[in-house]
Amino acid sequence: MDWQQLVSLLIVAAAAFLLGWNRLRRRRFSFDRDLPCGCSGVGRSQTSSSIIFRARKGERSVVIVKMK
Repeated sequence: MDWQQLVSLLIVAAAAFLLGWNRLRRRRFSFDRDLPCGCSGVGRSQTSSSIIFRARKGERSVVIVKMK
């Protein structure tokens, strides 16, 4: 085995190690990545409101906002 094969084998081994390490290590919790809306639940008030989207083909779209 000459030096070029050795260097290329080391590069491939290092890349495989880094890919495996990134897959196995535990990630920190992030509001942007781990919550579906990207918002934090810390500032949420006691009252809840809802938004209803209703749309059918050929009909007018309806958006209903219920504030409680």
